[in-house]
Amino acid sequence: MLGRGLIKKAVAGAAAAAAAFVAVVALGATIYFALCLVVVPLAAAAITLLLFAISAAAVAAVFLGGSEPDEEEYDEPEGLGARAFSLFRQRPILGTVAALAGGWIFLRNPALATMVAAAFTEKPHGPARRRR
Repeated sequence: MLGRGLIKKAVAGAAAAAAAFVAVVALGATIYFALCLVVVPLAAAAITLLLFAISAAAVAAVFLGGSEPDEEEYDEPEGLGARAFSLFRQRPILGTVAALAGGWIFLRNPALATMVAAAFTEKPHGPARRRR
């Protein structure tokens, strides 16, 4: 069952997160008590706090501060299938929601779904020219 596997993964993730938390707390306590042998306890606490604050800032800078490369220009995919594939590849959650909404619309009103599909497959044209 899908639910049972999902629950097992959630429990395993929670156990890993708890183990990582305990490891970080134990590391902090070890650093604190090692520093207490050299300096007064208040200074040991301040140094330990500073060490963990610097490490947290470094991790945040690595994962959040990196600038993303400029988006390369790409050709607009043609057709509904190519657009859907492009949407799923670039934004999987949005693509899933769009697919579910499209399925719901199709079940409720097939004529409206046909109009939406026609709007998606229509190619953009240049400036509109009037016929005389």
